[in-house]
Amino acid sequence: MIVEKNIEDTRRIVTEWHRKGFSIGLVPTMGYFHDGHLELMKRAADTADKVVVSLFVNPTQFGPSEDLAVYPKDFDGDCAKAREVGADLLFCPEPDMIYAPKHCTEVTVGDLTEGLCGADRPGHFTGVATIVSKLFNIVRPNHAFFGEKDFQQLTVIRQLVADLNFTVSIVGVPIVREPDGLAMSSRNAYLSRSEREAALVLFQALSRIKQEVLDSDGMRDSQDLLVKARELMETKPPCRVDYLEIVDEKDLSPVSTVKGKCRVLGAIRVNDRIRLIDNLALYMA
Repeated sequence: MIVEKNIEDTRRIVTEWHRKGFSIGLVPTMGYFHDGHLELMKRAADTADKVVVSLFVNPTQFGPSEDLAVYPKDFDGDCAKAREVGADLLFCPEPDMIYAPKHCTEVTVGDLTEGLCGADRPGHFTGVATIVSKLFNIVRPNHAFFGEKDFQQLTVIRQLVADLNFTVSIVGVPIVREPDGLAMSSRNAYLSRSEREAALVLFQALSRIKQEVLDSDGMRDSQDLLVKARELMETKPPCRVDYLEIVDEKDLSPVSTVKGKCRVLGAIRVNDRIRLIDNLALYMA
């Protein structure tokens, strides 16, 4: 596996791969790899001839009071894990290479970014859309792989690709969970044992909603489902609900009645320190 920090050298490598007719799969990450990241890499290896994993903790998608300064890192461990699952190139630029001192261009995706995570994290998705656009231009991948855990982000990236005519196929990869159901996240490392146990309430609430939908013979009222789920979440005081919504999968618009391809998305803060997100499709895949 090649480990490369320089943008121009990365471009030279991928240009040669393209010249030889190899397809390229890109897995954008912020590092501290867990099994969810590795599943993205495995899917990329199954799909493309060459796998590029980017490792960049993107400062522009963190708010002033968020955890940029303490975001978990394990560069040596990440290199070993990426190499083990078959990555061909680990692209790990420094921030001043990606954002030069006079950098003033941003990419903003409207509408889709205004609610859910976007309501509580202004500017977050502009940071995401900007760095992803940069990575697409540097690597020129045929395929790019994103986890469904951040379903809003996945939807935003699909819209970005459609609107800006990027020639890349976006592949959504299902959530990888711990045995008890907790969605894998780099931020899980922040949780104490008691906080981790409490944090399971998010998955439990989402699961209750899904089970009630699947058990019903007809359409279900969204607000009724959400009220019951919030009541469950209030039984775990360390956890505060950021949002809990049932939306249409295509455009993330809230739905009053669960029918067709809907998804329930939620976010919590554990002791106001750790923000976790999760979601479930409200239909049988």
